[in-house]
Amino acid sequence: MSSPIRVSVLDQSPIAEGSTGAQALHNTLDLARLADALGYARYWVAEHHGGPMLAGPSPEALIGPIAGVTSAIRVGSGGVMLPHYSPLKVAESFSLLAGLYPDRIDLAVGRAPGSDGLTAFALQRDRRSAAPDDFPSQLAEMLGYLEDRLPSDHPFAHLARTLPGRPHAPEPWLLGSSSQSALWAAELGLPYAFADFINPLGVRIVDSYHQRFIETGRAPGPHVAVAVWALCAPSREEA
Repeated sequence: MSSPIRVSVLDQSPIAEGSTGAQALHNTLDLARLADALGYARYWVAEHHGGPMLAGPSPEALIGPIAGVTSAIRVGSGGVMLPHYSPLKVAESFSLLAGLYPDRIDLAVGRAPGSDGLTAFALQRDRRSAAPDDFPSQLAEMLGYLEDRLPSDHPFAHLARTLPGRPHAPEPWLLGSSSQSALWAAELGLPYAFADFINPLGVRIVDSYHQRFIETGRAPGPHVAVAVWALCAPSREEA
C-alpha cells in the first residue's frame, strides 16, 4: 500500500509589489504559523541571491525563527546551495539547529547557484578564479560530518565529533530537476525533492530514482517530494 501524500510548503519569501523585504520575512513567519496549525508536514525556505523580488538568501538564518514560532511542523532548507559553502560550515549550522529543535530540522541541498553568474562570483571568498564544480565531493564530505563517517585517515575526520547539536542531526535531502540529481540521490540513499516548477517532465526521472535507490541507512526506502507552483486566494477567479 502506498503512503498517503503529505502537503508541505516551499516558501521563497516573495516581496509583494509596494512592500519590503522585511515585511516579506514577517509574512514567512505568519505563513509558517498557519501551516503548522493546519497540520502541514514541512515548511522549507529557499536560497536566492541578488534579486529584488525574493527576500530569502539565508535558509540557515531563517529556519531558527520559523522553528521558534511553530511547534510540530518540520522546518528546513529548500535548499542550501552547497557550491557556495564549506561542507563543514553547513554541517555545523544545521547541527546547531537540530540540537535546538530535535527531530524537526531538514537539510536539503542543491547544486544550482540560486543567482546569476556575477552574483555567484560575488559570493565567493576567493575570487582569483571560478569555484570548482565538485558538488559530489562536497555532498559526500557534508554527509561524512553529519554521520561521523569520514574515513579515519581523512584530515578533517575528527571535526565530525565536534558538531554542536549532537546527538541530534538534521534529515538530509537532495534537491534536483534532472536525471543526474536523481542518480546521486539514489546512489546515496537520500530522500529526493524534485523541482516540478522548473522541469514539468519529471515522471521518468523520479521513476529512475525509485529503480536505482540503494539503502544506505539514510532512508528506509525511496522518498520523494515534488515542488509545484501554487497560487492561493479566496476564490479561483482571484487566484
